Amino acid sequence: MPETDITIGLGFGSNIGARAQNIETAKRLIEERGIARILSMSSLYRTPPWGFAEQEDFANACALAVTRLDPHELLAALKQIERDMGRRQTLRWGPRLIDIDILFYGTENRDEPDLVLPHKELFNRPFVLLPLAEIAPDLRLNGQAVAKAAATADVSGITKWETANHE
Repeated sequence: MPETDITIGLGFGSNIGARAQNIETAKRLIEERGIARILSMSSLYRTPPWGFAEQEDFANACALAVTRLDPHELLAALKQIERDMGRRQTLRWGPRLIDIDILFYGTENRDEPDLVLPHKELFNRPFVLLPLAEIAPDLRLNGQAVAKAAATADVSGITKWETANHE
């Protein structure tokens, strides 16, 4: 376990039920359980489904936080929140009540069967790049600028979630 705070990036997604509320609940549980302290949270974004298209739009958001858990402890704690909130395993890229991804863990690089850091698909997912660039415009991961990647990504169909339409 690290003796000092490690800055991490988290990605949130939900497309079942009260999507915006699911993300808010996950954020609250992360803090209540002492998993991490959220420093900043992006706006919510409405995102068309990715991978498996026959499903509802997603609500997506990113957070910057600090933790003292090691990467595997952090992953286990986040997966426990998903289970506690009622997430069930379905098909890959299918509908989900809540999804919480570790986007990065300090400057750590890992390529393990259950944990790749930074997240292996981060730079291929506009629905992650856009909210992450919003809260961390100067962030560079493995030499790549997140804001530059967000500016050149195909963000068609991704819009900010309107407050009046939070579901």
